[in-house]
Order: sequence, then structure tokens, then C-alpha cells
Amino acid sequence: MDNIQIALIGAGGMGMGDTRYAVALPGVKLIAVCDVYDGRLERAKELWGRDLFTTRDYREVLARKDVDAVIVATPDHWHQRITVDALNAGKDVYCEKPMVHSIGEGAAMIEAQQRTGRTLQIGSQYVSSLMYQKAKELLASGAIGELNMVEAWLDRNSAIGAWQYSIPPDASPATIDWDQFLGSAPKRPFEPIRMFRWRNYRDYGTGVAGDLFVHLLTGLHFATGAKGPTRVFATGGLRFWKDGRDVPDVMLALLDYPGFTVQLKVNFESGTPDESFGVKFIGSEGTMTTGFDELKLSRTPRGTEPGYTIDTFPEAVQKKFLEGYRKQYPVAHVSADSLRPNKDDVYTPPEDFDAHQEHHRVFYEAVRAHKPSVEDAVFGLRAAGPALLTNVSYFEKRVCNWDPDKLVS
Repeated sequence: MDNIQIALIGAGGMGMGDTRYAVALPGVKLIAVCDVYDGRLERAKELWGRDLFTTRDYREVLARKDVDAVIVATPDHWHQRITVDALNAGKDVYCEKPMVHSIGEGAAMIEAQQRTGRTLQIGSQYVSSLMYQKAKELLASGAIGELNMVEAWLDRNSAIGAWQYSIPPDASPATIDWDQFLGSAPKRPFEPIRMFRWRNYRDYGTGVAGDLFVHLLTGLHFATGAKGPTRVFATGGLRFWKDGRDVPDVMLALLDYPGFTVQLKVNFESGTPDESFGVKFIGSEGTMTTGFDELKLSRTPRGTEPGYTIDTFPEAVQKKFLEGYRKQYPVAHVSADSLRPNKDDVYTPPEDFDAHQEHHRVFYEAVRAHKPSVEDAVFGLRAAGPALLTNVSYFEKRVCNWDPDKLVS
């Protein structure tokens, strides 16, 4: 397959972005686009040519013999059905994260991928980031000793970051297939805000958990090799964006992994002007923090003199303590050879590296080779499952258990 012909299903912001990355690759051509809003179909033709096949019904795309692969970038509640239908139709699939709208949908996607042998890749680009590849290498080498805790955060501090997406002035039942948008969601009268800002509503999206926590867990699992946590607890609330949404804008989650604990945090109005992102790996001999385009390694080797608190001991006891202490920690004699740089190690990728672009390159390379993706359905559910359990914990006010091997709660 020197040339791969693709279709986009769901031409919103992420879908359009995914397509731009895809068609920038040699030998990848967009031939069809599906969306329930006519304006996005028109925009696709403006961008990629009037000969583009467009439709409101994704099944018409899957019926085309000339479509090799599809990008599924619909609202979350459509991911599973369209992906399974696409795999059954013999298409390779790039499915946006989170892989599923609910954990119970995951088994069907895994089964369809394994049965059909098609390539399925979930669209969380952190597994293709050089920062996380370097983090994986450093953790494996013991650079920070034994991992005991991870702190991860992704804060958004703008209206767009908080999903206040623009609504087109021509949005109407005439330009939008409302029933097709709703799909399996509860039936309700036409309300365009729910379509164009679907992440704000549980009927179609997965809130903080599916949009942001799943990214953090994807990078964490790739870097550590962990399969997932065994327990999940989350709290938070709707603090700032009281715009009719039914998902929180502040969430804090704690997850128990074998050997270490994870703290996840998202705040949509944290008082800083920019988006803030990071994952801090804390070990017995140092810390490592990854950002969008930087990895910082700070080492604190074992064996460093711990100090002592003996002033309250009698003098004879202090003397005896110090004799034993200095045998274990002799006084260091300073010399020119003992001087070392007092700074962190900082790693940065090349200026032209883009993890989104690399994630698409990896996918189409796997499609050409007819091989599994770096982020297949099992990997995708291991990230999505515990992320979505933070929603369960938050709304049901309870601790949730998770089996990362059987992928069930």
C-alpha cells in the first residue's frame, strides 16, 4: 500500500487537525468526509477539493471500496460503534481518545480488532512523544531510583480550553442531522449548543476524564510500562464554568498502582494565563518532570548524608552517636576532583518535532505494514478505563476498583 486513501468521520476541530497531519504525510490522500453539520462538509471541500465525497451518514463512507482507513473523531458516544463498524468493513482505524464513552464498550472494540486483524490506533499522541520515550528510557535505567509517586496535571485557563467552542450562526435542523448526532444518546429537542459544545455533557462526552486525564495516563503507562491502577478515587466540582454543563471543571484523582501512587489534577481556571501541563515522576533517588517540550531530571543519589538531631541527648550519648554516624558517613574532603555541576539535566526535542505528526506517521506506517499499532485497543482501554472510573467515583462518591489485566471494574 504505497498510497493510502482515507476518510474523516467527524470533521470538528480535532478531526480537521488529525486530517491535516495525515495528508501532510507522503502517500496519504483524503477522499471522503462525513459530518452531521453541512457547514463542515462545505469547509472540507474548501480545504481539500470539490471532488471530495461528503455525507452525513458514516455508513456511506464505510461502504466505499476505495477507502483504506478512517479517522474517527466524533463525539465520544459514537467512538465504539463507528470503530467496530469500520473494522468489520475492512478499514484500518485511527480513533480519537478516549477510546470509549463507557468502560463496557471496550470489549467489543478489542474483539473486533483482534478478529479482523486490522490496525487500530487510539489518538493520544503522548506515546509518540520524544519526551515520553526519553522518560521511559531514563526510568528503565534507574535514573531516579525506585518510582514511588507520580503527580500529573493539565490545567486550562481560557474559554476555548474549557470547551466554550463557537456555534455557527446557521446552525438549524436544516443544516444539522440532529437525530444522527444523538445516536444512542437520550432523545431531546434540537439544541445546537449540546452538539458544538458536546464535551460539556455526559450524554455525549466524558468531561475532564476523557479529554485530559486519559492523556496523562497514556503517557504514564507508556513511560512506566504499567498496565493500570487497582483503585481509583476522585473529587472536585463545578467551580467556574456554570454555563449549563453537567461535568465538573475541577477534578483531583488518586490512583493506586502496584508500587506507586498517582495524583491527577485538572483545573479550568487556575489563575495563570497559559495552559499548564506536566507529569512529575518521583523516585527514591530523584525526580523527573515532563512537559510539552521539555524533560527535566533532578537526581538525589542514595547515600547522601541524612543529618542528625542529637541536641537533646546527653553529651556522652551524642559522642557515641557521632562516632557511629561518622563511620557510616565520613567527612568528605573537598578537592577539585570532587566538584560537580550543581544543575538539572534538561532534555528538549528538535524544534521541528511534533508529537501529533509523529503519531499519525506511526499509524500509517503500521497500516502499510499490516501490523499492530503502538497504541492498540488493549492499550487504549487500559488508559481510558481508569480515566473514566474517575467520573464514576466523582458522580457516585465512592472508591472504584479496577483490574488492569481483565480490564473490568
